[in-house]
Amino acid sequence: MSRQIKPRLVISTVGTSLLANQIDSECEPDWASQLQDNANLTEQEINPGSEIDRNIKELKKRAEDKLKEANTSDLRETSAELNGIYGLYDDQLDLGAQDLHFLLTTDTAQGQVSAKILETFLRSHKISTEIYTPKNLSTASTEKFTNGIDELLKWIDELIPEYQSAGYKICFNLVGGFKALQGFANTIGMLYADEIIYIFEGSQDIITIPRLPIQVDKSVIKLVQFSLMAAGAWVKLSELDGVPETLILKVDDTAILTNWGRLIWNRSKEDLMSGELLQFPKLKYESSFIRDYDGITDKKEKSKLQETLAKVSHLLIKHNGDTAPLKSDGGVQYEVYQKEDRKQIEGLAHFRVTQALRVSCVTSGNVLILRHYGLKLHSPCNA
Repeated sequence: MSRQIKPRLVISTVGTSLLANQIDSECEPDWASQLQDNANLTEQEINPGSEIDRNIKELKKRAEDKLKEANTSDLRETSAELNGIYGLYDDQLDLGAQDLHFLLTTDTAQGQVSAKILETFLRSHKISTEIYTPKNLSTASTEKFTNGIDELLKWIDELIPEYQSAGYKICFNLVGGFKALQGFANTIGMLYADEIIYIFEGSQDIITIPRLPIQVDKSVIKLVQFSLMAAGAWVKLSELDGVPETLILKVDDTAILTNWGRLIWNRSKEDLMSGELLQFPKLKYESSFIRDYDGITDKKEKSKLQETLAKVSHLLIKHNGDTAPLKSDGGVQYEVYQKEDRKQIEGLAHFRVTQALRVSCVTSGNVLILRHYGLKLHSPCNA
């Protein structure tokens, strides 16, 4: 009986080697520097018909033609990303038929062109492939890069646990990609991936690094403050005493999570947030809500509920108890029930935790009082 091989979820960082490798350095000596100088331009920022636009289109055509005609060895030399993927499958792409590939690229014209060429090529070999581009991710500025990495961390935190639960092996292919992106992807991979693959420059032999036994020091995490910062709140420094500076970005007397802080929080929150019910500002709990919370047996469900409570608390703090922003928030979708009978509590409302799960509540001054949590809160009779 043959051994069942686990399917892989493969995340490959994508750079521009596929385009750069098509340049004839003797006939086109300035093209490489031109690509570098314009590396952070988005597709919208490149003027149609400009020199860089014409050159990118020409290199794209050359790359596509090369991928149609080249043998395996030449294909691996054509693209750093493909070099890693071919190495992963011992030069037999048909071994990847059960796997899912994500091409992680920057929000730039060159990154998008390279990723689309690779996506078409891999799909032509029956490998399920998608492109993922964190919004605004580029090295054009620290702000863009930081915001893009935040988007990436949210995506990773939603994607990988789902596939791990489904039995997938998580692989980070970091052979290609921009150096700045590779650095962060390497750190993320050490915490999320089952294996990270590299290739020495000029080689076609992959180096596989298994999951490293990294232990997160959870003792430095202050649960209420970290969950509020993860929801977007700026927390007073006086409430973060003892928290390492690498985890928080300080501005005046407040702080928010750094990319590294968010990464550590994402890897720790399920365990930490599935314990006792936390006391968030602007929220009060009726005994019925506490009983509902204590009745939850699934750790993920408890963690998700507390994350939602942190988000609601943050919005109430930010708007001084006004519930209007809760109504406009697409995730929370706060809604006041229409009064149906005289016994119904005035101002009874609910907000969403998931598509099916709700929390019922009433306002008292600028505080939200939580009454029940569960599946059957779609009418005031059950709230």
